[in-house]
Amino acid sequence: MWAYEKKLQYPIRIKRPNAKLAQIICSQYGGADGELGASLRYLSQRFSMPYAELKGLLTDIGTEELGHLEMVGTIIYQLTRDLSVEEIKKAGFEQYFVDHTTGVYPSSASGVPFTAAYLQSKGDVLTDLHEDLAAEQKARTTYDNILRLVDDPDVADPIKFLREREIVHYQRFGEGLRLATDRLNSKNFYAFNPSFDKK
Repeated sequence: MWAYEKKLQYPIRIKRPNAKLAQIICSQYGGADGELGASLRYLSQRFSMPYAELKGLLTDIGTEELGHLEMVGTIIYQLTRDLSVEEIKKAGFEQYFVDHTTGVYPSSASGVPFTAAYLQSKGDVLTDLHEDLAAEQKARTTYDNILRLVDDPDVADPIKFLREREIVHYQRFGEGLRLATDRLNSKNFYAFNPSFDKK
């Protein structure tokens, strides 16, 4: 059970609407390497994770990613609120506007809707943790790319915070991988997996 705290993890106060930036940043809402996919990936992987510490890690990070999803949605909302038709046209925001008005919709910057195909949950400790490490680096790279295009400090500031959290998550998953590898090595997992022996 989750308890919802009615405040963002980091404050967002964007003064100037900018639909073009919103189009770019929406990749971190519902794109292949975005926060929606990350939260669902980790919260799904935790069910089959055999080690309590790593189950807790996946739950903690998956929950924080939901908070990041809320932050990105807030950024998109604040960048698109009260847009005039002229601003929508000038920013090239017409296609999004026709389909969603200024509602926050999970898609990539190129307009591809979110799909569960972005998630990976294999049920194997090492496979899932390596997937998670890669996911955090891909999210960090996406934030790096967004920061290259953002010139508004009100937007860049929370994006920098989100980028930093991807690095922290990567480090925590690295610690988790070390724990899992040590436990599997103690069972000689690489040389012989006893679950394959049906005799």
